[in-house]
Amino acid sequence: MRTLLSALLACAGLALGGQKPAPPGVTFTDTKTLVDGKNIVRVTLRNTAGVEIDVIDYGATITRWTAPDRAGQMADIVLGFDAPERYLKGDSPYFGAIVGRYGNRIGGARFSLDGRTYTLAANDGANHLHGGTRGFDKVLWNAASQSDRRGPSVVFTRTSADGEEGYPGALKVRVAYTLTHKNELFVEYEATSDKPTVVNLTQHSYFNLAGQGSGDILGHEVRINADRFTPVDKTLIPTGELAPVDGTPFDFRKATTIGARINSEHPQMQFGRGYDHNWVLARSGSGLAIAAEVYEPKSGRTLQVRTTEPGLQFYTGNFLDGTLTGKAGRVYRHRYGFCLETQHFPDSPNKPKFPTTTLRPGETYRSQTVFAVGTK
Repeated sequence: MRTLLSALLACAGLALGGQKPAPPGVTFTDTKTLVDGKNIVRVTLRNTAGVEIDVIDYGATITRWTAPDRAGQMADIVLGFDAPERYLKGDSPYFGAIVGRYGNRIGGARFSLDGRTYTLAANDGANHLHGGTRGFDKVLWNAASQSDRRGPSVVFTRTSADGEEGYPGALKVRVAYTLTHKNELFVEYEATSDKPTVVNLTQHSYFNLAGQGSGDILGHEVRINADRFTPVDKTLIPTGELAPVDGTPFDFRKATTIGARINSEHPQMQFGRGYDHNWVLARSGSGLAIAAEVYEPKSGRTLQVRTTEPGLQFYTGNFLDGTLTGKAGRVYRHRYGFCLETQHFPDSPNKPKFPTTTLRPGETYRSQTVFAVGTK
């Protein structure tokens, strides 16, 4: 009865208790949490369907994302922390952040460009991960709302200084989040550099479509639009091969539960302790194409990912171990969330046959990904 009443009141523009819901739009809230002498700001995007996404300007990090189930009940579908200061402790596994200057791994924490070798932070064993010790996830961005007919929208900008984390060139970066009234989140990236450099930006939200902290994600059904993946060595650096998924645990061309083969003895699964690999998306042209589709049977929630990127990193929270307490006091245990990181391939600067991530002066890096939430 309450579910039906909630739905009827929502249609009438009311909430239980006689209160009208907050109007759609963009709201800025000062969190009173200091970093680098400035207060972290929380930006709330709300659409006409009542869906809300909270983003803080520290790391341009998505901290909350509500979505209705098949009965119209809202739940927060991303992992994270209640308080902004928790993201400052350094133990967040990139919950909800924009990662860069180079998302994913670079082997040996170095690369060569135009005959010069650049040494990066080795923050993942001997390798470089997600931009280094203080990547884009650990800095304040400038935030401003923008007019967008698709729905409420916020733009985050920053300049990554020449030499930051070892990367060449002053990189001007722009990331826009737009929540459409159709419950889609458009993530749009642009970047320019005054020197040749490498760029690979991605969004690192951990999803659980049953609701954050509600249990593991092994029952989610996943389809990935790819017939090849990039195998890795034991340190999770790609070997350079583009291997067929056919006959392997990596074949998600038909919807399959995450848990069906995650404990396979396949060597690649042992290296990643589960899924932590890049899929080579089956696509043609440069526009948006479907990368993945996810369905959570109990709630009925669905997630479709479309992107202009050539690759998708599917990660199943293999390193979550119950030591982190997230929102509402929920403990995040093994495989309580999954990531779908649209990207160029890991270690591309050291793999000439992979799609290039080089950005030169006068060029503009552009990338677009859409996360569409629904039900069935």
